[in-house]
Amino acid sequence: MTVEPLLKIKDLCLEYRQNGMATQALDQVSLSLAPGETLGIIGESGCGKTSLAMAIMGLAKSAHITGTIRFDGIDLTRLREKDLSKLRWNRVALVFQNSREVFNPVITVGEQVAETLIRHLGLNQARAKERTARLFKQAGLDPVWQDAYVHQLSGGMRQRVLIAMAVACNPDLLIVDEPFTALDATAASDMSDLILGLQQRLGFAMILISHAMPAIARMTDNLVTLYAGRVIETGPTRAVLAAPRHPYTRGLINACPEFYEYKDLWGIAGTPPAPGSVSGCPFCPRCVQHGPDCGTRRPVLVEVENNRQVACHKGGITTVLEARGLAKTFNMNGTAVKAVQQVDITIKFGEVVALVGPSGSGKSTLAHLLVALETPDNGRVIFQGTPLADNRATACMRGMQLVFQDPAQAVSPRLTVLEAVREPLDIMGWKTPQERNEKALAALPLVHLSREPEFANKPCHALSGGQRQRVSVARALVNDPVLLIADEITAMLDPSAQAHLLRMLKGLQHQKGFSMLFISHDIHLARKIADRAYVLDQGKIVAKGAGFEIFESSNPAHILFQPQNHLHDAHPSTEKYDPGTSGAINPPFTGKESFA
Repeated sequence: MTVEPLLKIKDLCLEYRQNGMATQALDQVSLSLAPGETLGIIGESGCGKTSLAMAIMGLAKSAHITGTIRFDGIDLTRLREKDLSKLRWNRVALVFQNSREVFNPVITVGEQVAETLIRHLGLNQARAKERTARLFKQAGLDPVWQDAYVHQLSGGMRQRVLIAMAVACNPDLLIVDEPFTALDATAASDMSDLILGLQQRLGFAMILISHAMPAIARMTDNLVTLYAGRVIETGPTRAVLAAPRHPYTRGLINACPEFYEYKDLWGIAGTPPAPGSVSGCPFCPRCVQHGPDCGTRRPVLVEVENNRQVACHKGGITTVLEARGLAKTFNMNGTAVKAVQQVDITIKFGEVVALVGPSGSGKSTLAHLLVALETPDNGRVIFQGTPLADNRATACMRGMQLVFQDPAQAVSPRLTVLEAVREPLDIMGWKTPQERNEKALAALPLVHLSREPEFANKPCHALSGGQRQRVSVARALVNDPVLLIADEITAMLDPSAQAHLLRMLKGLQHQKGFSMLFISHDIHLARKIADRAYVLDQGKIVAKGAGFEIFESSNPAHILFQPQNHLHDAHPSTEKYDPGTSGAINPPFTGKESFA
């Protein structure tokens, strides 16, 4: 049986007008909320979240509003102030963001809560004070604090008083705007416990506006992403957090320190535009996968799967590379060694995917299959929608490139730095020799190497290990790849050089927006950089998911390893395989050790 929405907003536009100037805050916002449901709203500051809350409450006095806000069948945008005031606090209540600004500093907080009861429930002074005491207890405050002034309360205590005031009239809908902003972790956890407990006891529906992703994950059923005053993604909270469909939602999640405890946080480059100020997609200037239509046409919110909607001309985050059922067996002196077994892997546009596993698990073999250096026995690789049958994807501009583990083997030591970086362009015959030179020289500063003749004309054998690896990265980037596969590129470096290379590589990925498959046996490095991760063992994918699911879990017991001397990742002609040694099963992976 279909439940009628308690709240249904359709094509809501909100524009503030002051001194002859108009500022748009909301642009064609539509959403719905069922009775007892909790809806989370996320987005950067200035994206319209608080304006939406104020519009629902009828408190956006200076704004011009079009569209409809239907609450229990009543269009709030058509109500007079007198009728709105009857609904406000009685049926729809708001916990404001800035508690210090809400309270009157010369009246006790208890008197202010009691005033709500007197005005909206018609209680007398004595009964209002008695009810206020019970509300304080319900909110986890000793009733003695009724006689305190706002400046005498901590941030957490002020927030509790606001919650007590908001639930005083037992509303059907509670809007909570950034309740955790000024609180420490313990106080924020207590606050979420309080709100959830009150919701369970009183049964109200709730809109939670918050930057705190863990609270959003814990407290909400469905999620809405607002950007520049527009809804750009909706869906069940767990599904959206695990696999966001819009690049902006993914950026918000990946910038969350609570989800990625050990990862370097980069945020989303650029700033949001003013709502309504751009003719095309408002996220276009910041998007890593924008195309020709994105700057001119406004995307509409469309369903991409059950209960999932996204506003994107490309249907959401696109897939750069997809491998299905990859298998590869090598014959080693008459013994069939299954290096890769029925592997499925997907890499989305603009993301960093880690492929981790113990040495000999098949990681490099899989990398070679992905770039067509090896031919799979079964399965296929699809790159940007086209099945790969040869190495064309690595021999073109805007294709994919592989950075090998050992730069000394990947780049001829006889070549100069400039020749090594320019060589892929020479092989392709890209443009003129002069233009190839300039493009190669321009790639050197990207990897923190000098483009001056003294260094550019130096032979590669005269470079340090770290410099050779950076030359390999520059050589890969000179083709402007949309996908970079980095195979154990830090394995031969000292910790300091590893740190420099990893930070440089992530910085380049963040700046240029290419996708990256980072292959490593070292969890410590992988979790510093990965948005998503696959765990490979004995040629099979044994775990996959968001980085915070794989690396940050305290005890993901489903990830077990049997450290045997499997076929090594490198080509079988250069490596030895000893099938006679094996080890016991390791303890459950805790996310705090290396695979090495």
